[in-house]
Amino acid sequence: MQLLIDFILHIDQHIINLVNYFGDWTYLLLFLVIFIETGIVIMPFLPGDSLLFAAAAISANPKYHLSIFIFIILFLIASIVGDSLNFFLGEKVGNKLTKQKHIGKFIKQEQLDKAKTFFDKYGILAIFIARFMPIIRTFAPFIAASSGYKYSKFVKYNVAACIVWVLLCCGGGYFFGNIPFVQEHFSVVVLGIILVTCIPALVALFKKEKKA
Repeated sequence: MQLLIDFILHIDQHIINLVNYFGDWTYLLLFLVIFIETGIVIMPFLPGDSLLFAAAAISANPKYHLSIFIFIILFLIASIVGDSLNFFLGEKVGNKLTKQKHIGKFIKQEQLDKAKTFFDKYGILAIFIARFMPIIRTFAPFIAASSGYKYSKFVKYNVAACIVWVLLCCGGGYFFGNIPFVQEHFSVVVLGIILVTCIPALVALFKKEKKA
């Protein structure tokens, strides 16, 4: 867990290390991170927004010879296909995964219940909103499928959400990531991104506690 926290807080330096060591294979490695974070329901803790922001910021620096357009295309594919895989997992196994001895350690029933409450509150629109919320976005396709939504209905909102998410995160990183202040305080910026994306969940939690 400590390694994961360090990777997230210093994600720009870790991506630079990947570029220096793996070169163009960095595209595939970052694609896999987003695909797994999105598509494998037991991996909601992997970086998403911050990784897109950092990758785009580094691609804006000609020193590293990375293409922002390739990143945008790959991240779009990773998020859309990942969500589709997640949906089909939810359709096939539903809540059975939480009852599995080993998998249940990663997928808590409490997490699924929170995601379902969020989904019940916002309906099909939750698919779009959840894309911008860490952890919730990993469970949203799973919950949508287990709640009986049709894939044809799910995919419309999902594709739109993925396009907006990728363009916002990559656009922000590309145009603002190399500002000296941002570079010098990148860990703070990453924490800010995480905090902002968690605000809806924190507000919901506050309302629940206040009501109780």
